[in-house]
Amino acid sequence: MRLSTMILSVRRWRDGGRDQWVRAERLGFHAAYTYDHLSWRSLRDRTWFGAIPTLTAAAGVTERLRLGTMVTSPNFRHPVTLAKELISLDDISGGRITLGIGAGAAGFDATVLGQEVWPPKERADRFAEFVPLLDRLLTEDVVSYDGTFYSAFEARGIPGCVQRPRIPFAVAATGPKALRVAARHGQAWVTTGDMRLWQNGGTPEQSLIAIRDQLARLGDTCAAEGRDVADLDRILVTGFTPDRPLDSLDAFVEFAGQYKALGFTEIVLHAPVPDSMFEASEEVFERIATEGLAQLTGIR
Repeated sequence: MRLSTMILSVRRWRDGGRDQWVRAERLGFHAAYTYDHLSWRSLRDRTWFGAIPTLTAAAGVTERLRLGTMVTSPNFRHPVTLAKELISLDDISGGRITLGIGAGAAGFDATVLGQEVWPPKERADRFAEFVPLLDRLLTEDVVSYDGTFYSAFEARGIPGCVQRPRIPFAVAATGPKALRVAARHGQAWVTTGDMRLWQNGGTPEQSLIAIRDQLARLGDTCAAEGRDVADLDRILVTGFTPDRPLDSLDAFVEFAGQYKALGFTEIVLHAPVPDSMFEASEEVFERIATEGLAQLTGIR
């Protein structure tokens, strides 16, 4: 199992922002991700910087740490422009980029460009068109495409990604159509658990059962698509289940052990953000980063 972190872009680069990415590498995290939103939930009226420029800056101050979005969505992205940015970012980072991608939700990003919130079916349909087109744009030199929602005319992807055939996709998916996208195009699958349990007072036991069911649906979908589910990494982004893994080192080890047993290959912890839902002890966070996996597996 790998341990990664989520760094929210809520600090100016010269006022602690840079230091968070440097620290993530120093602490030994496998990857550091950031949300690809224009604003987010309770932090909507606080400092918030763009994901791609932040990751570009982070690539310049780290050497080994994988970097990525978690997750990018079609809410305000177009496959053609996104592909160009990702090819550039992969080059700047020396091939350390992972694209976390999902269908998005009906939050602030869904209306910021002036459009109405897409109905669930349209959101799923857009996602099912967006990801295959993005896949082509990252693997082919020239792409033309005329779809229902997206188009490209002789879009150039030269020289392509450093990582071949392209950067890996980590697909956030729970619904049938999105799970098919994950099975066809993903190198990893991402979940935050069942948000309804988190919002409505569910228990950690109920959350574990719900995520086990998600994994079963992923396995069934992969089988239907002729793919071995074991080919996909399974990533759990914490913070949206009833569990509290950042309360203590022991709490993390117990939590991670349960999800390792389910077959998860990576756990993502939010770096603490004061005065927010991600407020946590910096000391505990660092202990988990440096000791958690050793205590979980017995090896370092």
